[in-house]
Amino acid sequence: MTKTIAVVDYGMGNLHSVARAVSQVAPQNNTIITSTAADIAAADRVVFPGQGAARQCVQGVKDHHLQEVLIDAFNNKPFLGICMGLQILFDHSDENNGVDCLGLIAGGVNGFQRSALEPDKKVPHMGWNEVQQSGSHPLWQGIDDGARFYFVHSYFVAPTDASWTAATTDYLGSFTSAVARDNVFATQFHPEKSATDGLQLLKNFSEWKVN
Repeated sequence: MTKTIAVVDYGMGNLHSVARAVSQVAPQNNTIITSTAADIAAADRVVFPGQGAARQCVQGVKDHHLQEVLIDAFNNKPFLGICMGLQILFDHSDENNGVDCLGLIAGGVNGFQRSALEPDKKVPHMGWNEVQQSGSHPLWQGIDDGARFYFVHSYFVAPTDASWTAATTDYLGSFTSAVARDNVFATQFHPEKSATDGLQLLKNFSEWKVN
């Protein structure tokens, strides 16, 4: 049976690369890019990408009248957040002199602090880095612990409840690079830019049977 995977368009992000990657790994499904609440509500799975600044991302969700339908998807169906689609799930971000986010996961979003002890570490954190899995999860199936994924970000999430953390990465200290609970999985890295392992994660999401 064909499933619909909605890639949410709220004016922030390279949606076509995400949608192409999802279509590549799940050709049996119907992958759509949409900014319409009705489409997202009708979809079987939701991908919530994003890039840019926190304030603009939150405002984009509000301007497209998607807050309510995204909250419903977050609570009720397989939901994958990517990059800013992870960060703005939290309560608050320090970016843009502080901005309230969607408040779906307790915790904040903090900026990397340059270290005199590691002068080679630049901000933003950009490029390939290892992802250490915090435990087993269906979306890690077929992906080695310590596999490398592609990052581009200056801020990182800090969940209040550490059990949300599904993976960590080391850059100017250890930070949470993926979160998971129930039907929700979200990554700081870009699976659509992360070669074989990134495609495997997207394939796993397309097949994820949420209990």
